[in-house]
Amino acid sequence: MGKNNTDNGYDAEEMTVELELDDGTCVDCAIVTILTVSGQDYIVLLPLDENGENSDGEVWFYRYSENPDDPNEEPELGYIDDDEEYEAVADAFDEYLDASEFDELVDDQDSEK
Repeated sequence: MGKNNTDNGYDAEEMTVELELDDGTCVDCAIVTILTVSGQDYIVLLPLDENGENSDGEVWFYRYSENPDDPNEEPELGYIDDDEEYEAVADAFDEYLDASEFDELVDDQDSEK
């Protein structure tokens, strides 16, 4: 399970999934985004507490794949075991956050005019 810290806030209208951990516990997570790095999709999840909040900003990265032949089939998540692969995903997520912050700044400036 990959981890990275971010101050990105959680919007209650975003999609959530229930993730079962190796120890059998279940954690509700907000789906932050799905990134593509070197042809592989990755999902970024924000774990939520029992109140639907995340106070520490920790996110989890997983490999993500869907069955193109059956859109109703549940997507598969996989661990990222390779350090280089994890770093590439973390860098892509940082770029995603930078672009999101830039978009917010542009939107804020446009709304002030």
